[in-house]
Amino acid sequence: MPERMIGVIGGTGLGQALSSTTGGEEIHIDTPFGPPSSPITLTEWEGQKVAILPRHGSGHVLNPTEVPFRANIYALKKLGVTHIIASGATGSLREEIQPRDLVIADQVIDKTYKRDGTFFDSGLAAHVEFAQPFCGVLRRALLACAEQVETQVHDGGVYVCMEGPQFSTVAESRMHRVWGGDVIGMTCMPEAKLAREAEICYALVALPTDYDCWRPHDPGKDQGALLEEIVHNLEIATQHAIQLIQRTIAHLANQADTDCTCSSALKLAIFSDKDKLEHAKLAHLKLLLEKYIAFGD
Repeated sequence: MPERMIGVIGGTGLGQALSSTTGGEEIHIDTPFGPPSSPITLTEWEGQKVAILPRHGSGHVLNPTEVPFRANIYALKKLGVTHIIASGATGSLREEIQPRDLVIADQVIDKTYKRDGTFFDSGLAAHVEFAQPFCGVLRRALLACAEQVETQVHDGGVYVCMEGPQFSTVAESRMHRVWGGDVIGMTCMPEAKLAREAEICYALVALPTDYDCWRPHDPGKDQGALLEEIVHNLEIATQHAIQLIQRTIAHLANQADTDCTCSSALKLAIFSDKDKLEHAKLAHLKLLLEKYIAFGD
């Protein structure tokens, strides 16, 4: 197995907080899919190599649909990232999942429809298994550190990923609850799918900031006060996520690599006859495919 490197994808504040105590080197990198959201910070935590990428760019200038998901995952792969811990703000769809808690999601419902959701959109038919969308090994590592965090960490949850950038209607929010959703956000997909295609382990820490709109808001608070409360909840949840991610990175730094099926996701996924592939059309994907297709020089 390649040397482990952990990628951290999250909000700008989370990335800055993780790198502030260790410093780091900003790497500008290009990909066949354009540049990633921002330069990637390479650093170390407890001896573990870490690559930090703010999903929405410096200053949070990219809305969820604008995020260059393919470029982000490809850039991390190019740098040698083998595991990704992602985080993102969500609304809670369950009374028991309170704002400022953390949720280590185990399932997802993908409602996005405007985003490039695969690396393999032409020249090759590849179908990765995605029944379990989050790496079990990485999820267990996060949960092993849950008791060290100053909030409740929920083991499992269905993440509903909507397109956005608008939030749900009340009817939609109620429907998502009937579907079995536990949290709702806008950034998990196609990020997790692309990580699987790139054979990178991926796990998600969801940060509930409010109860979405299925639950009536406090009638005594106006819109400004509600927004202020949500922003404050996000700040606290982000601190909790930083605690969990830092402790998980330190935990992994002292653990031997554990092989899992994520690192060989393409082994049985390529349905195309390899003798009929046009390598020139796939040259931009050599980084992802060279384990299974002989490109030559």
